[in-house]
Amino acid sequence: IKYKESIGKGTPIPDLPEVKRVKETQKHISSVLYKEDLGTGIPTPVTPEIERVKRNQEHISSVLYKEGLGTGTPTPVTPEMERVKRNQENISSVMYKEGLGIGTPVPVTPEMERVKRNQENFSSVLYKEDLGTGTPTPVTPEIERVKRNQENFSSVLYKEDLGTGTPTPVTPEIERVKRNQEHISSVFLS
Repeated sequence: IKYKESIGKGTPIPDLPEVKRVKETQKHISSVLYKEDLGTGIPTPVTPEIERVKRNQEHISSVLYKEGLGTGTPTPVTPEMERVKRNQENISSVMYKEGLGIGTPVPVTPEMERVKRNQENFSSVLYKEDLGTGTPTPVTPEIERVKRNQENFSSVLYKEDLGTGTPTPVTPEIERVKRNQEHISSVFLS
């Protein structure tokens, strides 16, 4: 409300070409004005193509698609149809628990206990519970070597400090190996 207070008269500016273009576009887009000055149309004759399109529209129509349906031909219920109906009932998200009956209790076997323990170990929530204390191990040269290899395998670090490569000459042995690789590739691809 207050943004219009003490606004003043302002300076009128002439309609620029861009402003005129926008106003014309607004008139064309307007849902009220788009039929003004429409004029009279030229009637087109009803061609076979127009009749075909009208019939298709009637067939596609969601209201008319059942009119004039006629009587159908009953088909016998085959064992395959019965099997599909039973499967549909089993798949149904509503009926899959109907008529469930009483279950048969299964004894807890050592194998089932082992699987349950493994599932607890796999759990993303429980795998750190009751962790206990670890035994510190000294950093051996082997551990250092493995750490360096892990850094080399890292997708982030594998290009850091790359250095320059040493070009090797193409020897007859290298050419022979390349030809063998091409033969092997063409055998496996075909």
